[in-house]
Amino acid sequence: MKTKAALVYEHKKPLVIGELNLEPPKDKEVLIQYWAAGLCHSDVSVRDGVFRMPPIPCVPGHEGAGVVLAAGPGVTRVKPGDHVLVMWVPVCGQCYYCLRGQFQLCADRDKTRLGRMLDGTTRLTDGKQEIHSMLGVGTFSQYNVVSEQSILPMDKEIPFDIAALFGCAVITGIGAVLNRAKVPPGSRVAILGLGGVGLNLVQGAYLANATQIIAIDRFKQKLDIAKQFGATYLIDATQENPVERIQELTNGMGIDFAFEAIGKAETIAMSYQFLRRGGTLVLVGIPDGEARFPLPLQEMVQFEKAVLGCYYGSGDIRLGLKTILDLYKTGRLKTDLMISHRYSLEEINVGLADMESGKNVRGVIVY
Repeated sequence: MKTKAALVYEHKKPLVIGELNLEPPKDKEVLIQYWAAGLCHSDVSVRDGVFRMPPIPCVPGHEGAGVVLAAGPGVTRVKPGDHVLVMWVPVCGQCYYCLRGQFQLCADRDKTRLGRMLDGTTRLTDGKQEIHSMLGVGTFSQYNVVSEQSILPMDKEIPFDIAALFGCAVITGIGAVLNRAKVPPGSRVAILGLGGVGLNLVQGAYLANATQIIAIDRFKQKLDIAKQFGATYLIDATQENPVERIQELTNGMGIDFAFEAIGKAETIAMSYQFLRRGGTLVLVGIPDGEARFPLPLQEMVQFEKAVLGCYYGSGDIRLGLKTILDLYKTGRLKTDLMISHRYSLEEINVGLADMESGKNVRGVIVY
């Protein structure tokens, strides 16, 4: 069959809209018609070659929701007609990491990060060459084939554009707070960077009953949404020095947990300065592969400061997604407020530019 998609043929160039050939699903694979795809900074990193996986040419996009059109042999989790969202880490449930509860580190992700199916092949071609799918899901395509390990059934009353965001921004942010940091009630928390993930770090801190939630960014509209998500203090980094302001807000002590959601060495170094003695810095934003961070090692020992990495919410992705979808249905998550604009697939380069300029909190492609 044919599908229309946005592709990276050359790094640091606009995405190209084209028609691709799509093979039918094979063993334990499903054909999905995407109805919505979120625009994330990780997609820009693929476009610009900051992330060198998958190889080009490729279809970016890793936040998506849609409908199952067909199921290959051996599929048991879903059936045609089911509404699903995609998970960009396939969960096998049997590898070393899954058996130890580290589902986000599943060994099968080493295959899909290459932009291929779990059997090592691809399903997309442009008539001349094979086309890779970002993290095995490639949501910037109207149709795609994915492993059943990478999908989760969802209730049909949840809008596709909202559901798409849960597959990355929402679970990553909330999971980092609840699963990785395990923020206890009464904690003081700071979040640096209020994109899709950062705003959900705010929501996660609110769910954890943190009493001081400090949100930091350079864009007023993002700070305003953070306030609605539960932030108790807002710091405009264009007007105030975040380190000095946090010292004022904590009477010179510092905060218990800092979350860095940008992925730059300089903002990671700044976030480390937010910490009190015994405080913890959680790195959620993904830096460039060449980025390095010089730690004040003596201070880490003497003051027992910790630095943790967090990938995809650090928990059981399937259970986590079901939980936060239920939280949304009961009105405890305000995910709707994150979507500042909806674009057609043909407008995808405009949407990515709006995100890079700070105009959008989260843009969504609607098919």
